[in-house]
Amino acid sequence: MPTCGSDALALSPVIEQFSSQIPWQNGGILMSGFIRKTATLVVLTLFTSIVAFSQRNPRATSKVDIAGKFVMIEYGRPSMKGRDLLALVEPGKVWRMGADKSTTYTSDARLSFGKMTVPAGSYSLWLKKVGEQSFALVFNKQVGQWGTQYSGSIDDVASIPMSFSEGSEAVEMFTLTLAQGAKANAGELTLQWGKLVLKAPFTVK
Repeated sequence: MPTCGSDALALSPVIEQFSSQIPWQNGGILMSGFIRKTATLVVLTLFTSIVAFSQRNPRATSKVDIAGKFVMIEYGRPSMKGRDLLALVEPGKVWRMGADKSTTYTSDARLSFGKMTVPAGSYSLWLKKVGEQSFALVFNKQVGQWGTQYSGSIDDVASIPMSFSEGSEAVEMFTLTLAQGAKANAGELTLQWGKLVLKAPFTVK
């Protein structure tokens, strides 16, 4: 499924071409190009609104500044609604780590997750289920794609093991949190959904 933004941009010239072929008439007189373009704009606006509505889950951003650098994640927030979607993910498969459009990671810093290093830049984030209580944080080169369009490990930059634990209270909405760590150049990414708590500590290089 293509992304919302690319849908609207790609179809804009198509809608314009379609509109130009319509014999707009009023009492036998062709309507002006201005009116034709106005009608095209109305159609495009309606289409864009429909596409935007497909992103039915709220989106959020988590950001932290560490050692003069920033780390930011933008993602969709699905609700549990009595479900356990991660339990349905088969071991070895990846999940969009949010909802709707893929989750986007951006940083001007080079991050170190143990022995694994992630260069500065933008990546899509995915959650790989390794086992029933074992997950990995995956950084992928492609950005902005729909959450079902994981390009595969060929575009992966890093796969980071995440620590697993269970919280005392269930969190209804999927939540990603970036926070400062104990040291000046340290930080941590925390994933919470239901009673699941996954963490990936990092240092800024």
